Formats: sequence, C-alpha cells, structure tokens
Amino acid sequence: MYEERFYRHITQPPDLECYEVKVKETDLLCCTRGDFKGFIEDRVFFYRNQLEEYIRIKPAFRESLMPIREDVFAPRIVQEMIHASALLNIGPMATVAGAIAEFIGADISLHSEEYIVENGGDIALRTLQERLVLMYAKDSPFSGKIAIRIKLADAPYGVCTSSGTVGPSLSFGRADAVCIVGRSALFADGLATMVGNIVKKKADIPRAIDEGKVFPGILGILIIFGDYIGIWGDIEIVKV
Repeated sequence: MYEERFYRHITQPPDLECYEVKVKETDLLCCTRGDFKGFIEDRVFFYRNQLEEYIRIKPAFRESLMPIREDVFAPRIVQEMIHASALLNIGPMATVAGAIAEFIGADISLHSEEYIVENGGDIALRTLQERLVLMYAKDSPFSGKIAIRIKLADAPYGVCTSSGTVGPSLSFGRADAVCIVGRSALFADGLATMVGNIVKKKADIPRAIDEGKVFPGILGILIIFGDYIGIWGDIEIVKV
C-alpha cells in the first residue's frame, strides 16, 4: 500500500533544485545543483535491474530475514547489501532503500557537488552547508518538533530511519523512530532496522544504543519511543 510522503512538502531546501524520481516501487526525492532527473532515472533502472535479476536467480536474497552467503559474482550493490546485513545479523533487503540512495548519490556526485537523495525516509547526502533533517515519529510529542542538524562536510552522510509504528517496513520493535547518522546510507539503513528491532519498550533504549554504537562510521543514534528519547554520538538535536 502506498503511503503519501507528505513530509516532502516541508523538507525541500530552497537553494537546491528538487524533483521526484519514480521507477516502479522506487520513489525518490532528489535535490541537486541542477536538474539531473533523466540521469537519475537511468541509474535507478540500472540498479533495479541488477537487484531484480539477482532476486530472480536467488530469491533468498529478498525473502531471508537472516544473512545469506556472500557472492563474489553478484553486482556490487548486492555484494555490499549482503556484507552489511551479515555484520548486522539481518536480511539483506533491510538495507535496500539506503543502498539505492547511496549508490544514486555516488553517481550524482560526478555532476553536482551537493546532493540529497531521500528514499522512503532513508537519505544519502553530501552538503556544503548545514542542513536539518526533521524527525517524524507518529504520535510521539517529539514528532515534527525536533530535527538533526547535519554539518557541512566533504564526505557523504547517510541518515536513515526505521519505525515500528510508521510505514510499511518490517520491524520487530515498537520504537516510533530510530534514526542512524553515519557515513554510509546502506549501512545506516540496516543498522536502523537492527537497533529498531531491539526497542520493544522504553527500558530497551540504552541497550539498543549500546549495541548500535559499536560499528565503525556511525556518528550518532536517535531513538524516539512515545515521550521518551535516547541520543548518542556527535549529533546535534534542535527544536523546530
């Protein structure tokens, strides 16, 4: 079932050109310096074709909720999804939204020094100025009231969110939002799922953060559970 992405009306930065790219189930919001919609559509087709063909040959890649065996003959996007999910002890498709955002972002970087690629709430971006990522957490009093400030940097960021109460993605937890800030959107997407699976009650927040913060390249973790919040790392939370 398609869920309208209403938050896109309030997240588009005025200094960049923003446009949607839709290919089958993939629904991206892209913001760049210039319009690269046609180029991005071609790249989405390219990566989707690789994923769909691999799933046709090896359906366990899509169906498994646990890691699967690494495959040196798989396309690079598939290999990286399998590798990340093995480290996190989750199924590879838990990283797919972040993977597409990250790979598209890397392709855009050849044409635009700044980019934001949002794929179902999972974001790959490279920014030369500070940006705010607004948190949506359903009925939590923090929903729409706080944001993560993303600092300017030459390296890309991944900002990915998982929820047990919002959206169609599978989660075994009950957190309203688990947001991971890291250097890889692919890995941050999978880690958000892993951390989110742990949070079934407010008392689980400290353990979830402890288990999530050990991985290299993770800059910060934000967990929202009703009117409780847990924060770790080098991230700044601001009221909006």
